[in-house]
Amino acid sequence: MMLKAEKIKYVKKILEEVKEYKTVGIMSLDSVPDTLVQRVRNRLKPDVKFLVMRRSLALRVFEGDPRIARLADYTGKNFAILLSNKDPSELNAIIASNKMRLAAKPSQISPLDIFIESGETAIAPGQAVTDLKAAGIDVQIQKGKVVIGKSKVLVKKGDKITTAVSKGLKMLDIMPFEAGTKLLAIVHENLLFNEAALGINVEFVTNELALNFAQANTLATQIGFITRYNVEGFVRKAYLSALGLGLDAEIYEPGITDKLIAKAVREALSINGLVKSEINEEKKEEKKEEKKEEAPAPDAGAAK
Repeated sequence: MMLKAEKIKYVKKILEEVKEYKTVGIMSLDSVPDTLVQRVRNRLKPDVKFLVMRRSLALRVFEGDPRIARLADYTGKNFAILLSNKDPSELNAIIASNKMRLAAKPSQISPLDIFIESGETAIAPGQAVTDLKAAGIDVQIQKGKVVIGKSKVLVKKGDKITTAVSKGLKMLDIMPFEAGTKLLAIVHENLLFNEAALGINVEFVTNELALNFAQANTLATQIGFITRYNVEGFVRKAYLSALGLGLDAEIYEPGITDKLIAKAVREALSINGLVKSEINEEKKEEKKEEKKEEAPAPDAGAAK
């Protein structure tokens, strides 16, 4: 345990270091495995200084520098202080990209539907079969191998995970939970960025702009408000409407005359086809009548 004098000396030392960096952030360590914390620390070296200290000492550091005093409002139970010269969005992208899959523990609430797929497993026959069956999994032994006979949703989203299910999922190497690191807040020079602000990155802004533009453009088109983005559609619609009216009213104007002539040609060809069909039918009927007239009369004597 540090003595009071040692604590004062340590806080002063950290405050001197803080002055050397443009960016000071708080990273949450709640529910983050130690292996993931170590991975993040190694990834941040040497551009980011990673400080873990008792909350009481951290609060004294914040109180000692007006620039970062507001960070005290964002401290959780467990956290680390990050010192860097990186841009807040860049630092946040690095922190947020660290993820780790975790096995399910008894009494945890499932974050999603946990699906078990049928097929062979790498599990050796024995007690494992009994444990998997206890978890509600359809298990069979085929040719010396443990096989899941039927696919099913073992745990629905929001349901509590039992001890038997937790054990069965671990045996099947299914890890439904995810742990990740995140920044709670950052002070960059004299600006404070909270978690919501840090989530606004290039991808987020681009998607929001695209969505808002599409909605605004649709609304403008529906109410007939012309802009440079929808004027081409309005011109096309007006042209097609005028063209349709010209054809219906048979107005002989440039752009319509050719289409009226083409329409007349199609109708003439259609009529011609009908006429030819009628003529052919009449000729067939005439030939039938001629054949009847030419046929020899029946021999009455032969019939007797």
